[in-house]
Amino acid sequence: MNDRGRKVMIVPCSGIGKTYGTVSREAAYEVTEDMRPADTQLVALSLLVLGDEEARAAVTGNPAVTIDGCKLACATKMVEESGGTVAQDLAVLDAYRRHRQFRPKGIAELNEGGQKLAHVLAEEVAAVVDDLSGNGDENA
Repeated sequence: MNDRGRKVMIVPCSGIGKTYGTVSREAAYEVTEDMRPADTQLVALSLLVLGDEEARAAVTGNPAVTIDGCKLACATKMVEESGGTVAQDLAVLDAYRRHRQFRPKGIAELNEGGQKLAHVLAEEVAAVVDDLSGNGDENA
């Protein structure tokens, strides 16, 4: 948790049935459950779409990192429409362009390339979280 007692909200794509959506969610789970659980909280995009008050309050009171699966950028747009501030938006497609050796396949279960792409994306998200929470050196 940062020095103001706030967490960084991680809002992944909800592209159900889409490989890049699955990569987005796997990266978000890795960050919030394994890499930076004390500094982050997962916010389901579907809750923002439905206007859930708790989800809206989470993104309006804390910085958000969005992970979009495609050019529609639904996670980023929904955080902004919910009154939140997107501190950083990341796109699975951009991560794939930087790491073409990790070609993702699969939906319910990612292939090895998809898992590796999700991991490098999670590392990028964790670095952003470190910058936002002021914990750059202690999580390295």
